[in-house]
Amino acid sequence: MSRSPLILAVALLLIGGCDRAAEAPAQPASAGESTPTGEVVRQFAGTPLPAMQFADPDGATLDLGAQDGPVLLNLWATWCAPCVKEMPQLDALAAELGDEVRVVTVSQDVRGAEVVAPFFAKGGYARLEPWLDPDAALSAQFTPEGALPLTILFDASGKEVLRVAGAYEWDSPEAAALVRDALKAS
Repeated sequence: MSRSPLILAVALLLIGGCDRAAEAPAQPASAGESTPTGEVVRQFAGTPLPAMQFADPDGATLDLGAQDGPVLLNLWATWCAPCVKEMPQLDALAAELGDEVRVVTVSQDVRGAEVVAPFFAKGGYARLEPWLDPDAALSAQFTPEGALPLTILFDASGKEVLRVAGAYEWDSPEAAALVRDALKAS
């Protein structure tokens, strides 16, 4: 892979959905940010789950293409305020869904484990795992403009069912129903 598209993807990621560099603290939530802005779209239905591998801070590996059930894939970063707000919600959703759907969060932080490991330690997430994508390969594939958060639901055959670009209330009864209903219909 040429470095130019990768550099462009990382640059777009940094200026995309959230507007600050990785070294600064997360953006404060604005007064008008209480309502989720994410929109459920199905225009990419049928897109396959990419056969990409990611590591966690301890070196364990996740092969996305080898998943054998439905996956809710969340692209996020520690510097993105809506992403940070969603993490405990996604953890609650993962608990609600149990073995029905694997919730996979993949950090797009350029600094990788250096910032993600302490974030997870502080958050104490019971169901989420800190997968790392410091090269922003997933963002380059799914959101070249770099907008975060991005959450994509894949069915058991590895085909996209729907996606949500932007913030969503993942710990709501509506979110669990959205996931379950979309999988039934796929």
